[in-house]
Amino acid sequence: MKRLVIVLASILVLSTSANAQEPVDLQTIAQIKQEGLERSQVLEAYNMFTNVIGPRLTGTPAFKEAADYAAERLEAWGLENVHLESWDFGRGWTLEGLTIEMREPRYFPIIGYPEAWTPSTDGEITATPIYIGNKTAAELEELEPQLRGAIVLLTPPQTEFIKEDRLQPAATMESVRLGAPRFLRAEGPVGRRELYTLAQEAGAAVMLQPTQGEHGTMFVLGRRSTTNDAVSSIVVASEHYNMIVRLLEAGMEPTVRVNLQTRYHEDDTNGYNVLAEIPGTDPELRDEVVLIGAHLDSWHSSPGGTDNADGSASTMEAMSILKAIGVQPRRTIKMALWGGEEEGLLGAREWVERHLAGDENREAFEKFSVYFNNDPGYGKIYGFHAEENEAAKAIMDLWLAPLEDVGVLRNVIEGVGSTDHVPFVRLGVPGFNAIQEYHDYDVRTHHTNMDFYERVEEYDLKQAAIVLATFAYQAAMRDERMPRN
Repeated sequence: MKRLVIVLASILVLSTSANAQEPVDLQTIAQIKQEGLERSQVLEAYNMFTNVIGPRLTGTPAFKEAADYAAERLEAWGLENVHLESWDFGRGWTLEGLTIEMREPRYFPIIGYPEAWTPSTDGEITATPIYIGNKTAAELEELEPQLRGAIVLLTPPQTEFIKEDRLQPAATMESVRLGAPRFLRAEGPVGRRELYTLAQEAGAAVMLQPTQGEHGTMFVLGRRSTTNDAVSSIVVASEHYNMIVRLLEAGMEPTVRVNLQTRYHEDDTNGYNVLAEIPGTDPELRDEVVLIGAHLDSWHSSPGGTDNADGSASTMEAMSILKAIGVQPRRTIKMALWGGEEEGLLGAREWVERHLAGDENREAFEKFSVYFNNDPGYGKIYGFHAEENEAAKAIMDLWLAPLEDVGVLRNVIEGVGSTDHVPFVRLGVPGFNAIQEYHDYDVRTHHTNMDFYERVEEYDLKQAAIVLATFAYQAAMRDERMPRN
């Protein structure tokens, strides 16, 4: 921590000495802080996304409701060119009902959640599950006739769990390159893909599988390519799944009851991005763009408080702050709330392809200054990943210094992947992702059934909005666009 203090003090000195080369508008930053701390509206949006609307899987009515709400609020705040931009996504999916419980040798309610896009079961199934996770290929061939209509336990018991979060890059002076947490899947003699195929061909009714989370935390994803006639797939709390397997191994015949009802949404197969802007005022620079954004969609087993309702609410709030204090940016400041991030950065990829890529967008590509993304991690923004762009990092270090009092730490030179700035970076324009908190993120909330409203503090939402507003404003006021690698 002492080293961090020394670094921040050095940045403050650099900010003063380099002010002529890189002006830092301390007066406007002070206004941003005051507006963001004293008149914040960020909690309203965060509450709306998490508690009122809930899970926002792309392609669902809930996601569209969230997008419409965001657009309505942005228009009410006076933002310009507010609109939803659609792109082809495919059918949506929601859970309509789930019962999963053990009936014998004693009653026990089981914690479970279906994978997204899994079909319904054919009504209620009550049976002793068939455990195939420990079987060889030869044993499975003999067992296959018994799988028709069965409840299948797909893997061995889960014995490895995610117990540590990724390092928080801004909290150490060491080099930290974040990667995605590895999957700790229980594997038996036959691979999971082969087991899926076997269960499908044998006509199993439903597959149960454990998760890498513990203490009732389940990591639940899904595949939008899942077909209507696929075997229903339910992720079960590992402790509960393991109990059933061990009962079978002890010679017992536990009875499990399962009834899963899901719904596909095919009336509107669009994905949506939400766009808004504050137009630039400089005749020579107003066609250039500074963009801030976050993904609005979530997975389906929780309201996605940290992933990424907090990012969406803070991004909206950053634009509200800038509008409320009446900034007159030289460049146009845009914001985007992306859809389809969880299925492969789809909304951001579509926007980049549509607006920046190709010969037809050459002028827009040249006039694009920078994108600041607000995703993995949660709460406060401590700094940004500079994507090995030394020149950009030097500039952002100067912008970060006046924000020390609201809890920033440092920018890091390393990059990060798997979030919505990636399509921008790959195209060759500057894109930087925020550094946020990771405590309990990988262990407890990221893509789990525990990612609720309570995970994020109000002050942290306010702080993230202040940092985003500051960086957007400073980038919009520079004489030059942000340097490219």
